[in-house]
Amino acid sequence: MCLAMPALVVQLVEPDEAIVELGGIRKQISLALVDEVAVGDYVILHVGYALQKLDIAEAEATLALFRELGEESGVSVSPGPEDPPATDLAGRAAAGAPTAAP
Repeated sequence: MCLAMPALVVQLVEPDEAIVELGGIRKQISLALVDEVAVGDYVILHVGYALQKLDIAEAEATLALFRELGEESGVSVSPGPEDPPATDLAGRAAAGAPTAAP
């Protein structure tokens, strides 16, 4: 199963590349498949590629749903004030830790 996530574009770098943020984690991605992306836009991110731009309200609603599902399962999907980035799913994966709920 594949999962694409909404990610916020925080910086445009080299042609057709950007830095995005998701759950407190920043990553450089390819914009080769999407036209006219600007800082502040949300994109659907899958395996390092932006697949399409996403409406801000839709992106925020999707991220809220992921947070809610994570809270119900006991797994943090984005950092909050009491939840540092290393404990979110992306942080766990980057650290080589399990990303499933205990």
